[in-house]
Amino acid sequence: MSDHTELSASLFARASAVTPGGVNSPVRAFRAVGGTPRFMASGDGCHITDVDGNTYLDLVCSWGPMLLGHAHPEVTAAVQAAVSRGTSYGTPTQAEVELGEEIVARTPVEKVRLVSSGTEATMSALRLARGATGRAKIVKFAGCYHGHVDALLAQAGSGVITLGIPGTPGVTEATTADTIVLPYNDQAAVTEAFAQYGDQIAAVITEASPGNMGVVPPVDNFNAFLARTCKENGALFISDEVMTGFRITRSGWYGVDGVKPDLMTFGKVMGGGFPAAAFGGRADLMSHLAPEGSVYQAGTLSGNPIATTAGLTTLRLATDEVYARLDQTSATIQRLVATALEKEGVPYVIQAAGNLFSVFFVESSEAPVTGAQQIRDFAGASAQVLPRFAAFFHAMLDAGVYLPPSAFEAWFVSAAIDDDALAKLETALATAARAAAAVEN
Repeated sequence: MSDHTELSASLFARASAVTPGGVNSPVRAFRAVGGTPRFMASGDGCHITDVDGNTYLDLVCSWGPMLLGHAHPEVTAAVQAAVSRGTSYGTPTQAEVELGEEIVARTPVEKVRLVSSGTEATMSALRLARGATGRAKIVKFAGCYHGHVDALLAQAGSGVITLGIPGTPGVTEATTADTIVLPYNDQAAVTEAFAQYGDQIAAVITEASPGNMGVVPPVDNFNAFLARTCKENGALFISDEVMTGFRITRSGWYGVDGVKPDLMTFGKVMGGGFPAAAFGGRADLMSHLAPEGSVYQAGTLSGNPIATTAGLTTLRLATDEVYARLDQTSATIQRLVATALEKEGVPYVIQAAGNLFSVFFVESSEAPVTGAQQIRDFAGASAQVLPRFAAFFHAMLDAGVYLPPSAFEAWFVSAAIDDDALAKLETALATAARAAAAVEN
């Protein structure tokens, strides 16, 4: 592939003059890995092409939504037809009803409210939990990212840890005073928090299977423990499936562990690449929302006809066969990564949640580990050799493979990845493993 980046560099300079950091979402700036962010011009199947004409195998997939690959012909046709009818009405439409019905059919939620972003979904779910319980405190876990909601930015994962931001500038102490941050996968810490604040806790919110500090799945029936503890103490259990929803299985992580939350949040895949998200749960809880109840939530573009059409078409095309292909492809890539790193003697841990997975470049281990959960929380995820990941990332990029530009994110696969793409990936991994091996701890 070409190694030219002149147009991307020029656009980045122009963007930096009008946009903070030159990007509209921080991780895109490549601050964690260095170098010039690539400005993309198009996507087709499992590939994306930048403005300089460089084409990459895409293992970001727009951070999850492109389950079927880019520019899927049926999704594109449905969107084009919807656009031809108008882009926004500010009224109810049939597509939003059908998307709501699809979400209810796939998950344990009884009613759902559509919004425009995952941040908006979690923000609204918290407001609803507080309004329904009459309580103020929220329990969240270090390393779990729930969007840039003020109260949830305390010890968040994703771009906050990627950029090394130590706190939450711009968020007042009063805003976070009712946020209790606990270590993930720590039942004793949860028990202690409820012993101290039980009658004040409105909800516990957690990523169903965290992917924003790298993939760190729940262990020891942790979600079931959270649901039970909340019920015993009159609090609500909120499962954030913005990332895992409709990507891990047709029912998200709920399809894996079967733990029924009181409230759930969704995003990514359900928008089919457009800004769309949702929150839902028990009918009696959702009835607290206006116009039925007094908890107010609204949005001019909520249920946008283009976004709902894209999401509905994507979900209908996400069949059991598609999920089986995603799982197989993910397993193959994990095996290729493990083989390449082991050959060069690079210490690593690979952890997966369904077809989501992360590669952790650890300081050392007695033996490289694939599939075993060594990393259980934020502290473990933070103990990585970040320069080693940066070297690995750029070697992959130079070889035509686009990875998440952060050591604290999940890798995403699409159903469009074929044997040729896997062969390209295998070649790239050999070079990238050598680059990682050359970096000292």
